[in-house]
Amino acid sequence: MRILPALAAILLTGSSTFAACGGSFSGFVDGLKTEAVSRGHAPDSVNLFFARVAQDPGVLRADRSQGVFQIPFVDFSRRLISQNRIDRGRRNARDYASVFDRIEQEYGVPAGVLLAFWAFETDYGAVQGDFNTLNALVTLSHDCRRPELFRPQVFAALQLYENGNFDPARTTGAWAGEIGMVQMLPQDILDNGVDGDGDGRVRLKTSAPDALMSGGKMLSHLGWRKGEPWLQEVTLPQGFDWSQTGLNTIRPVSDWAAMGVTPREGALGSGGLQASVLLPQGRNGPAFIAYPNFRVYFEWNQSFVYVMTAAYFATRLEGAAIFNAGQPDKGLSGDQMKRLQTKLQARGHDVGKIDGILGARTRNAVQTEQKRLGLPADAWPTPALLNAL
Repeated sequence: MRILPALAAILLTGSSTFAACGGSFSGFVDGLKTEAVSRGHAPDSVNLFFARVAQDPGVLRADRSQGVFQIPFVDFSRRLISQNRIDRGRRNARDYASVFDRIEQEYGVPAGVLLAFWAFETDYGAVQGDFNTLNALVTLSHDCRRPELFRPQVFAALQLYENGNFDPARTTGAWAGEIGMVQMLPQDILDNGVDGDGDGRVRLKTSAPDALMSGGKMLSHLGWRKGEPWLQEVTLPQGFDWSQTGLNTIRPVSDWAAMGVTPREGALGSGGLQASVLLPQGRNGPAFIAYPNFRVYFEWNQSFVYVMTAAYFATRLEGAAIFNAGQPDKGLSGDQMKRLQTKLQARGHDVGKIDGILGARTRNAVQTEQKRLGLPADAWPTPALLNAL
């Protein structure tokens, strides 16, 4: 699922003079049409584009039902990464070897990275979603939860329509408006769409070369650094300072090596690379070192557990061994996590929405409270921490 965090900061020029989120759906659509014309789109084109748009309650239900991200990393990764998916990924790597070679040469993105997204987003193109894309985008723009994320995508879809690459009645995809085999939003398609198969069109739903080349270009534009690693499993020494783990602590690889961080396979990245040590399920679970390319994943999806799993799966497809799951301490249920978030919020921590999901902000708050209470500060919430609070 592809949603740009940067879009959250975008306020459309002059958009305050048009229909705000909420209120009458038809009135909201009229406001979008007025705004589209003010942006220079022909009235006839705008009317045809919005002629059959309708609110989709199913989109709102899907947006409110993302409980899968409450599952901890070890369980989540085992659910998403099957031997069948690995075998099919490796087969696709062979079948599209020339395409992946082009992607790595032009954009610096390894095959495993795109194969992992291809697998997780649409099961290698088999499940691309059947939500009407325009209805989804307008529904989410009208909804007041995250309109700033989706409203710009409506106008990007209008541009695709005028370019002949979007059918308001027939274009379908995921509930959040992403289209094609690697699930790209309309603005991403405008900015990064590539005709990978040379037929003169960018067809992300039916052409794997188009979808993969476009995904590679998008990752490159999001900051992917050619020739650098993204994630690697490591072993940590006895007596390691757990408070140094987490995305907020960034050190040169040479510093981590001096602290006793060692790779389970191969060698650590270049000593000058900046990196963080991550413990997705605390000090007794698996451990990883995350390089700058890892952070690009958060431009694709903001869920920590999804990003960890996608990045790890990419390493598996590139030949890495199965991680050492260890014996993580018992975590919290969804309801317990909500109670914890409520307690953390009451102590002044910004945990975002009380949703039962262990995201980056909740992890930061957990680690801070663990330090204060004298508990191992590994950012993994346990019943002991909840009781201590």
